[in-house]
Amino acid sequence: MKFYNPFRKVYSEQELEIFEFFQKVRLFEKLSEKEMEEFLPFMHLREYRQNEVVFFRNDPSQAIYIIKKGTIELNLDLQEDFEPLAFAKTGITIGVNALLENSERVYNAIVRSQEAKLYVLPQVNIFEIFRYKPKIQAKMMTSLAEIYNENTKNLFDAYRKNIGLFSIGEAYMKTFRSE
Repeated sequence: MKFYNPFRKVYSEQELEIFEFFQKVRLFEKLSEKEMEEFLPFMHLREYRQNEVVFFRNDPSQAIYIIKKGTIELNLDLQEDFEPLAFAKTGITIGVNALLENSERVYNAIVRSQEAKLYVLPQVNIFEIFRYKPKIQAKMMTSLAEIYNENTKNLFDAYRKNIGLFSIGEAYMKTFRSE
């Protein structure tokens, strides 16, 4: 039997829509509505135009971006050219390394659709939530580890299919070097 709690927080229709959207975003899928509510005051919906830069490689990682609408090209600058890595669309979070202190962007992010709408969550606010809500941090860091694990697996699978094009050991061994 379910009891009615008259003191339970009632969310607005807009808040419920945001929660429903964020439940489909990998970085936030483990969070309850109450946990997601912590981010609402800091979430900014920003509009971008085609070819507008969201961030450049080597920029400080100061926010995460969740794509509400549009397509963002993630690419790597190679001398005078850009090599596309992926095209991120609705529900994808880019710049997740902002969950790591003192990190820099590892790729460029550029809007490729006519327009795009991205939720922006500043790193400083995320860290403040983590400081007071360690369960939220644990859930999000677990999701981040799962994302990074999947990316590593995909990298190795691609390398196996294209062996000899580059030395994966050169990149991978940097992770395990002793200081």
